[in-house]
Amino acid sequence: MPSCAAAELSGTFHGLDMRGRLSTYAALQSLPPGGAPCAAEAERRSLSKIVNGASLQPRSGGAPKNIVLLLHGFGSSGSDMISLAPQWQEALPDTLFLAPHAPQRCSIMGGGYQWWGLSGFAPAALAAGAASAAPAIDAFIDRKLAQYDLSEADLALVGFSQGTMMALQVGLRRPRAVAAIVGYSGMLAGAADLVHHVPSKPPVLLVHGTADPVVPIAALHMSESQLKRLGVEVETHISYGVAHSVDPVGLRTGRDFVTGAFAKGCG
Repeated sequence: MPSCAAAELSGTFHGLDMRGRLSTYAALQSLPPGGAPCAAEAERRSLSKIVNGASLQPRSGGAPKNIVLLLHGFGSSGSDMISLAPQWQEALPDTLFLAPHAPQRCSIMGGGYQWWGLSGFAPAALAAGAASAAPAIDAFIDRKLAQYDLSEADLALVGFSQGTMMALQVGLRRPRAVAAIVGYSGMLAGAADLVHHVPSKPPVLLVHGTADPVVPIAALHMSESQLKRLGVEVETHISYGVAHSVDPVGLRTGRDFVTGAFAKGCG
């Protein structure tokens, strides 16, 4: 058995296969009590700083007026996730797209990255994993906003699968609200600690395929319900017949959501 569950299928953006690395999480059912070996390895690695990844500069050629931070899925990379950006550039010509690699390497299926090592899908395990990975993303956001003299109102977080968990984990806990969060094929982890206090409530869009065998469509409905109970404005888009990927309609829906959020911030 591989040393790290199964790497995550990166999805398809506008018909472009993002070097899909993921087969299935079913292997998690047979993991030993201690979890996947790569999860134990990850605990010994630094999670403190994101130092590399992929980016796409503003199409306008000028200084960025806003940033879209793209957070990849388990076993994927920023190099995969950045393939979403060209599909959005025409609508967002002044936007800088940043797609960092997660700080941890996952040493199977071509050596992708993980925000944390998956050892199961129990709510407590997902919440703990997302919480452990959040400081690296927060620090990266702080550096980039300062570098470009921008604020949270100029930032949108977009995630795929495990990256969606991270976008929600970070975006709902920033002291000031980001412009928008878009989550593809993922879910909300760690809702319990938000019950009594949600630091910020940015608008959220969740997009999910009905044929997703990795993160079932039920995760969208559960996350939508949890977010609404927290007082977060949430929209959903269901992609019928789509598996663990993003189809062209879902891609456009996310683009329009972010574009509208940035326009509201300028108004």
